[in-house]
Amino acid sequence: MSVSATVLLLFISWTIVLLLAMEIVRGYLVLAGRVKSNEFRPDNANLSPFMQRLTRAHANCLEGLPVIGGVLLLALATGRSDVTDALAPWVLLARVVQSSIHVASTSNLAVNARFAAFAVQIGIAIYWVWMLLLA
Repeated sequence: MSVSATVLLLFISWTIVLLLAMEIVRGYLVLAGRVKSNEFRPDNANLSPFMQRLTRAHANCLEGLPVIGGVLLLALATGRSDVTDALAPWVLLARVVQSSIHVASTSNLAVNARFAAFAVQIGIAIYWVWMLLLA
């Protein structure tokens, strides 16, 4: 499997890990009798700030997947993973960093660091698109 394909699989896996973490906590809250299973809001607004941040981190992955995943899939489908292979691990690292910061804190410094990680991902995606268009 190419680097790009591996990174795409790991990006999807990271998204699943965040979802599982959220559902494990939700399951615990139901089993502990703290929340009824029909009381969960889609954004977890009625739960702890941690759960709200976890929900947003997961949603950010879902929002980024069509862009990053789409470009990676396009490169793979057209046999141009040479364009994406070198920077693909950096996109994944930036995504994991962004999600981890998102879950950990909403301080000003954390939000700025999270944005920097996001900017790395978008910058790389723009570069990939440009390189694929030139090919």
